[in-house]
Amino acid sequence: MSAKVEASKASGRRVSISGMLKYLGVSRSGYNAFIKHKQSETEKRMHRIMKLIRQIYDGSYQNYGAPKITQELRKKGECISERTVGKYMRIMGIRAQWVKHWIATTRNSDFSRQLHNILDEQFSPSRPNAVWCTDITYIWTYESGYIYLTSIMDLYSRKIIAWTLTPTMEVSCVVDTVNKAKASRPTSEPLIIHSDRGSQYVSEAYRKATEGMQRSYSHKGYPYDNACIESFHSLIKREWLNRFRIANFDAAYTLVWEYIETFYNTVRIHSHDNFMSPNEYERMYAEAVDKNAKVAS
Repeated sequence: MSAKVEASKASGRRVSISGMLKYLGVSRSGYNAFIKHKQSETEKRMHRIMKLIRQIYDGSYQNYGAPKITQELRKKGECISERTVGKYMRIMGIRAQWVKHWIATTRNSDFSRQLHNILDEQFSPSRPNAVWCTDITYIWTYESGYIYLTSIMDLYSRKIIAWTLTPTMEVSCVVDTVNKAKASRPTSEPLIIHSDRGSQYVSEAYRKATEGMQRSYSHKGYPYDNACIESFHSLIKREWLNRFRIANFDAAYTLVWEYIETFYNTVRIHSHDNFMSPNEYERMYAEAVDKNAKVAS
């Protein structure tokens, strides 16, 4: 078709509509119906909603699926079902990033019966700074090989309250992360910190760093006891890191910082947090505490 059009342009001839319709196999009546068609209110709403879906989807780094997009649309005042959002997403050819099962990245080194599972899979504390959980995961880079991300999560909001990226899995990396968390959060009230039984978490240096806290450990060979932080490490890879060919430590650090500090803690909504971000969820808790204190006084 392009060759005929170019030839017509070169010769100064106009391409007739009838000729184009014949070439495309479209009837004249079908063409006229298309020209005269006016969008119904339903069609207009569908296209408007699709535009909003695209904005929310792109704003989530193309991670959100129908459930989260539905919640965001409802926040904007749209009355719409998750099923309808899913249908529109299929029409648009977009989908959430697929979540694959995470695997354990540290090995248990202490099978002592003296290490108790205090948390016992109670993943919904009633306040911030009641339960922290921590773990280490690996990130592959093409120039630096494996590097390691140590993270600490507050289970109340699922917020990552401290993280450290290092070229090794030394005990000092875990201790540094614990110290960052202690510097940024109050630890005066009783606090449980949960981990697996990896060598870093049963070391004397870790015990000193967590002095005054109740140390809780997953059962041997059962990573589901630390499911929340394991799930986060799966998320950061699936939603962000796996999209890039990461060259070295500096590139990895930038990507980790972008995901945690500009998206996960601040923007990404969580079903656990009533479809708010961790920061919003903690802010709501703080406001409720202040309000109750004023009422009591």
